[in-house]
Amino acid sequence: MLSNVYLLLFIFIVCWYFIYMRQVAEAGRKHGIRYCQMNKLQFISIARRKSRLTFTKQDGLYWRSIFDVEMSGDGESSFTGTMILKGQKLKDFQLPAYKIH
Repeated sequence: MLSNVYLLLFIFIVCWYFIYMRQVAEAGRKHGIRYCQMNKLQFISIARRKSRLTFTKQDGLYWRSIFDVEMSGDGESSFTGTMILKGQKLKDFQLPAYKIH
């Protein structure tokens, strides 16, 4: 009887994790597109590098996700920036030097 409860709890947690990571991926995509529009860059692609549960005294327990965002400043070359999300909110965006037109 108790093993059935644990099994259901495990299934629920796996489903919740999958749905939450999809929400984080969509939030990351929206942040990447918005950042490119604000800085007049061409958005090419985004990929989540890693996500992990993180604890800090200041912020408490949250999911920290790191994305690689590929974009172009001149329409011919591309470069990759790193975007860090805290939960579904943008925490930091790091870009290398890039060529503009």
